[in-house]
Order: sequence, then C-alpha cells, then structure tokens
Amino acid sequence: MTTSDTAVHTQPFQAEVSELLHLMVHSVYSETDIFLRELVSNASDACDKLRYEAIATPALLGEGDPLKIRIIPNKQAGTLTIADNGIGMERQELIDHLGTIARSGTKAFVSKLKEAKDGLGLIGQFGVGFYSAFMVADKIVVISRRAGESDVWTWSSQGGSGFEIARASDEEAARVTRGTEIVLHLKDDARKYLEAFEIERIISAYSDNILFPIELVPEEGEPRQINSASALWQRSKSELAAEDYKKAYQQIASAFDDPAMTLHYRAEGRYSYAVLLFAPSTKPFDLFEPNRKGRVKLYVRRVFITDDADLLPGYLRFIRGVVDSEDLPLNISREMLQNNPQLAQIRKAVATRVLSELESLADKDPENFAKIWDAFGAVLKEGIYEDFERREKLLALARFTTTSGEKRSLKQVIADFKPNQTEVYYLVGDSIERLKSNPRLEAATARGIEVLLLSDPVDAFWTSMPSEFDGKPLKSLSQGDLNLDLIPRVDDKDEAKKDEPEADEAATIAVIKAALGERVSDVKASTRLTSSASCLVADSQGPSRELERILQQQNRGMRTKPILEINLRHPLVTAVTRAQAGSNTVDDLSLLLLEQAQILDGELPEDPAAFAARLNRLVLQGLGG
Repeated sequence: MTTSDTAVHTQPFQAEVSELLHLMVHSVYSETDIFLRELVSNASDACDKLRYEAIATPALLGEGDPLKIRIIPNKQAGTLTIADNGIGMERQELIDHLGTIARSGTKAFVSKLKEAKDGLGLIGQFGVGFYSAFMVADKIVVISRRAGESDVWTWSSQGGSGFEIARASDEEAARVTRGTEIVLHLKDDARKYLEAFEIERIISAYSDNILFPIELVPEEGEPRQINSASALWQRSKSELAAEDYKKAYQQIASAFDDPAMTLHYRAEGRYSYAVLLFAPSTKPFDLFEPNRKGRVKLYVRRVFITDDADLLPGYLRFIRGVVDSEDLPLNISREMLQNNPQLAQIRKAVATRVLSELESLADKDPENFAKIWDAFGAVLKEGIYEDFERREKLLALARFTTTSGEKRSLKQVIADFKPNQTEVYYLVGDSIERLKSNPRLEAATARGIEVLLLSDPVDAFWTSMPSEFDGKPLKSLSQGDLNLDLIPRVDDKDEAKKDEPEADEAATIAVIKAALGERVSDVKASTRLTSSASCLVADSQGPSRELERILQQQNRGMRTKPILEINLRHPLVTAVTRAQAGSNTVDDLSLLLLEQAQILDGELPEDPAAFAARLNRLVLQGLGG
C-alpha cells in the first residue's frame, strides 16, 4: 500500500462544477423528497450488483445478514444515514463513481446540459442522483467497504469546494463490514427528514417496491421494515392469483372496484420492461379532465419515477397500472422523459398490446368488455379521431347502438348488409331517443338497413374524417347526397306511396327558395324522406351540423346555412305548390317546413314567437277560421 493510498487526498472540483450542481438541483428535481428515493435506489443497485457478482463468487455474500437497506435518523447530531450491505466501493471506485462530476465538469458539458440537447445521456454519466442529496445536506460523508476487501474508505464533500478521500477510522471500519454508508449532515430547513413519518411517507410513495427490505432504525425502539419489498409486476403470472391482482389494482389505482381487464407481461429484446395494467370497471372521477392525463406509473428497476410520463395515448387514459423499465436511466427529469427514444418505443409497444388485449377480451369475455365499453367507449372513440395508425383496430373494438340493437360491432353490421349495400350508414345527434325518431332514417328504415346511432360528443369529431372499415366506407345520413335506390325496399307501405301525387319539383323548390331567402343555402328534393315533410342536411364538403353545433357552443366556429330537403309527396309540400305564389300562405308553409326540421334536430326556431303565430294562422285556416 502506498503513501498516497493512506493519506487524505483532496481533489478540488473544477470551476464549472458549482454551476453544474446548481443546474442539477434546480432543473432536474422539483421536490427535495427525491433525494431519498435516489439514495435508496443507489443502495438497491449496490445490493443487486453484489447478488449478481456472488453468482460467480459466492464467498462475497459471506454468512452475514441478508441484503437490506437501513435508514437511520439522528436528531441530536442532525444526520440522516442511508446504509446498505451491498457491493461497496474501494478507494478508486469512490473517486470514479462519486467524482465523475468533477472529471466531466467542463464548459462544454455545462453548455450542452443548459441546451438540454443530450440531457438524457449526460445526466446518466455522472450520477446526479447522488448529488441530489446536496439539496438537503450541507455536508455528505460516504463510508464504504467493497465486498471481499479489508480496507474501508471515506469520501466527504461540502458540495462547492471539492471532496476528500481518506482511510476510515477504526470505529467507522467496525461499523461498515460490507457495503456503503452515506451520512447526510442536514441543513436546518431539511430537518423534517429526521421524522419517522416523513421517511415512511417517502418510502411508501417512491420505493415501496424496492426488492430489498428497507429498515427504519429509530433512535428509540426496534428497527422495522417500512417497505413491502415485493414488486408484484416482476413476479411470474403463474405465482399470482386473481385476488393478488385485485389487491394490486386497488392499491396502485386507489380504487375500490374490481378490474375488468388485467394485462401482465414482460417484454424482452431491445428493451426490457415489465407491464402490469388494469382497465377499471367503473369511471374514475377525473376521466374527462381537460388535460387528459394518464395514470400509469413509470418505474425504473422497481424505483418509482413518475405517474406523469404519458405512457399511453390520451384515449387510453382510463388504464391504470405500472410499467417498470430495466433500461431507462433513473436520474432524469419528467420533462426529459418526454423525449426519451426508449420511452417512445415502450409507449408504442404498450399501447398496441393494450388494444390487442381489449380485442381478445371482446372475443373471449364479452361481459367484461361490455363493462369497459359502457364506462370508457366515448374515450376510446377519441382514438379514432386522433390515431390514424390504429384507427382500423379501434373501429373493430367499437360497439354501437344501432337501429337493430345495442353493443353491435362493425363486423356484425357489415355481416348483415342488405343486397347491393356497400356503405355503413350512421346518424349523429345528441341522444339515442331523438335519433331513433329522426326523419333522416326513413329511407334506410324502409329498406331494413341497419344504421349506427351516434350520440357521444366525440362522434361528431371522428365522423368528420373520411373513414372506412373492412373496405366499407362509413356514410352519414345527414350530410351530402344519398342514393339508396339499388337497395330493395322491405316496407310495402312506403312502396305504395309511390302512387301518391308528387309536387312539381322545379316549381316547388323555386317557391320555397324565394320564401326562405338567405335562411338556407339550398332547397332540394329528398331521397331520405318517406313520411316526413322536410329535414335539414349539411353539404358533403363541410362539417356536419352536429359538429358545427358543438363548436359553436365552445365559440370555436360559425354555423353555415343548412340545406333544406323536402319530400315532394308530402301533403304539406304539395300544399305549397297549390297556394298562390307570393301569398302569405306560401311564406307560412315554407317557413313551417324549415322550422319543423329545426325542431326535429333539437333546435329552436330563430323566432319562436313568430313560429307560434304562424302555426296558429295555419291551424285556424285549416279549421276554416
């Protein structure tokens, strides 16, 4: 052993290090609690490393205590100690592992970190997790003995001036028989971390699933374990029962219902991670918060990182659970996580797997899938609008109320197509009941065509985009032109109406256009109507009337003028033709055709008082008054 090994060695930090530490403390971490998570995580890693090295060299484990982590508060001394009996460090390792920041503290390094261009890689290089302890401590002393070695060393620093390396005292050497002991001399404003309840709170929130026991050693009383030391998602599915999953779901999601779906698997390959996800059976209270934040927790090597990593797209925000990565760096901020390429791959893979699991559930367990769809169908349909890549898969999952029944899939609807039918027809509105009585259904009903009845607000958005399923376009009954002539009728009553007299198309349209003026963009003869007099439709090139209505309510758009379609065989329409052109009766009947179509759409006439007066005049006229 040389003299340099035994003497106290002082190594100053480079000039940029104080700025670097400042950046780490203030830009990477927003809460000081995080320091304890980082130190416990490092201790867990040390235990993991020893366990791994002991595979080849079993003597490293010896016959001492099982691997564990201890937290020791000392109010009198104002110190908090985090100790482990893991792999430990020799002298050079202390310099390398805890001094990397000094060796890397160049101006270029600081500049890159400020720009955050390579923050993910940079932070992992110099162990910022350890240095986060300077948020709460004005001095840190590290005492360490490497497994299998007799020498014990201390590393100490006050942050700004550098660090010292020296041989440990006899007392310190006797205390640290293997592993590492980190003693934090807490700042006055950080003494709350000496309270047992504060320590337990942090461990419960961030480190409960560390696989090694974490013992709290109080100043009075016996040491006690304060973590569960078991990450259920890391265990094999064969070891777990349904009750285990239920308890895990209720703990992870802070829920009281039973999960409708459980997804538990481990991904191996380019990236390794464990996944334990649940679909609730009831709606959580925050489902429709404007920020649409997810609630899947991100762990790295069983250490909690955040529940704000957006691990699933917004339309899967109802999913609860955990993703635990073996590859992601621990010591990075939530902001940096958003741009991590590994996490991007995990997001994509997990989202695809969740949708596949939902598809499998729909086939094998329709009852539980129905619970999910009833609670979250409107949320899943957001993905049809947002996620072009998975639109077909989401349409396959979707279940609809139709004119033929409930919980109908598009596959079922297409299987029941009528002869010559080539499109899936739908109608969007604000309630199923109103849609069922909508006059635009009449032509489809006369032919026995099944129509999707869409009443969720999101339906107005996803149907605004061209969509098809299994090669069959989705077509609105309230927008653009409609021609169902090739599909045979099944309703003899409507077929018989072909013999009823029909108003002259050109003359009638001209009269009604003149009466309505700028209130409508056009008047057309309808192919949608068989028994009603009129309806309003939107142009095929513009937004639907339902979408316009929603956007107008949010002050996000202007209403365009609708197209009025009229049924030339309806008595009210033929009465327009018979009335004397330019008379009050023509105006009253034309406006009544428009206003009753508005009412059937759930809208009020522009002037309700004028509508009432007009209706009274026509009724009295019919009564001969």
